[in-house]
Amino acid sequence: MKDDPLSQAVELRAKGEPFVLATVVACRRPTSAYVGAKAIIGGDGGFSGWVGGSCAQPIVVREALKALEDGSPRLLRISPDPPPSDHGLEGVLYFDMPCQSQGALEVYIEPFLPRPELLIVGETPLAQALARAGKLMDFAVCVSDPGATAERFPDAEVLLDGLEQVPARLGPDSYVVVATQGQYDEQALAAALQGEAAYVGLVASKKRAETVFQYLRDEGISAEAVSRVRCPAGLDLGGVTPSEIALSIAAEILQVRRQTPKRPGTPTAGSGTELETGVALDPVCGMTVTIATASYTSDHGGQTFYFCSAQCQGSFQREPERYLIAPTP
Repeated sequence: MKDDPLSQAVELRAKGEPFVLATVVACRRPTSAYVGAKAIIGGDGGFSGWVGGSCAQPIVVREALKALEDGSPRLLRISPDPPPSDHGLEGVLYFDMPCQSQGALEVYIEPFLPRPELLIVGETPLAQALARAGKLMDFAVCVSDPGATAERFPDAEVLLDGLEQVPARLGPDSYVVVATQGQYDEQALAAALQGEAAYVGLVASKKRAETVFQYLRDEGISAEAVSRVRCPAGLDLGGVTPSEIALSIAAEILQVRRQTPKRPGTPTAGSGTELETGVALDPVCGMTVTIATASYTSDHGGQTFYFCSAQCQGSFQREPERYLIAPTP
């Protein structure tokens, strides 16, 4: 991977990997940061670039990982000055500058997440309309059908000529619509239910759907899995034309996507627990420490604790019991 943060961002974006681009947008001396300095924080907590020293970097990493969880950008104001009692600014977070230099900086945190995938099975006019809707929603559009061509589906990024490749593509951010409309509904749904898609919709009447569902159950697919299928797919907007029905399905997908629960947050400081992302919290000051590059550690009670500095390490070693409870934010 290239050292330049912007080059890294392009590379990660092309690979579909999650990351955060952190940019220093303001600073007050003394500080080692400078306006325009950038860093990349990966989904594993890996850090590349520069946005300040050991006082600012752990805060930036911690908030970057939170941004990857909720998908929301934020502006970090790290300063020894107390925050205003009612700043009223959405997306602005204040943090106390732990260093004694009295410097301050502002860092903009921008998460980049892989685009969700809309996987459409079928080559019907409705399937074509869905592909157009998916592109407008900035989904990565994939169409599976032996007759699908780039000419008929110019909005699709991936074309599959069969169902064999469908299950391997499905994950928590996949949305599947079976728009075969009676041609091979059963086989298409059987493939769609093998993955962990967030949404599986069938374009069919309720009567037709029950026949399809009974076939799936007879083939050994569990009733629980079959119950995941939304049919008729889409919100009831009274649509009649393919474009109108595609709009109702896109609206339902958007509704499901926005209502999906967020992943759980990170452990609290002082827990002695390493984060899955490869970082831990300093039990003394609450800073985030990258485990792989941590210079200061201490073993206590069968657990390893990580520290941002020799000062925090020394404080813990002198009075470990004092810091086993997380500090109050």
